[in-house]
Amino acid sequence: MTTDPHPWAAEIDSLHAQIWTRLTRGVHDRRAPARHPTLATVDATGRPQARTVVLRGADAAAGTLSLYTDRHSAKVAELRANPLAALHVWDAAAHLQIRIEAEVAIETGPGVADVWASVPEPSRYAYSSTATPGRPIPEALAYTKTPDPAAFARLRLTVSAIDALHLGRAHHRRARFERADGWAGQWLVP
Repeated sequence: MTTDPHPWAAEIDSLHAQIWTRLTRGVHDRRAPARHPTLATVDATGRPQARTVVLRGADAAAGTLSLYTDRHSAKVAELRANPLAALHVWDAAAHLQIRIEAEVAIETGPGVADVWASVPEPSRYAYSSTATPGRPIPEALAYTKTPDPAAFARLRLTVSAIDALHLGRAHHRRARFERADGWAGQWLVP
């Protein structure tokens, strides 16, 4: 009989704990799979949009995640129109897919001044009012960016549900966790 190398996937409580352990690791470890999840939104025409982002905060007790972005980006406009989003993480080493449903609050201005102060100087160039992300330009480097705290936004994701799929050697396991039931968890057919 083949033993699964991930015993934490066998029990619903340990699977839930492992999800948050991996999300939290993604905030602090640049090599962790959860460091660069895919964020999905819906644009004004109803088309799905997905992009890789950097996970900046994870609070298991509050059930929240944080991302940083330029407030001029398309994702911010999409989230202003529809504040629902999905986040996807694939952790190949753990054979674990994490799909997260969340409501997103866009935080800007004085409310995130302390966060802006902690952003390393070289990283601040990602947040600029001089070059709107996605705007057409004639050549690849025909833009300049000047760091601007007014362009900085934190996206605060209040997680409503997590769907986790573990691909085990002998058995696959899938569970859904919802805020509404206190994250009790329910096994699902994978």
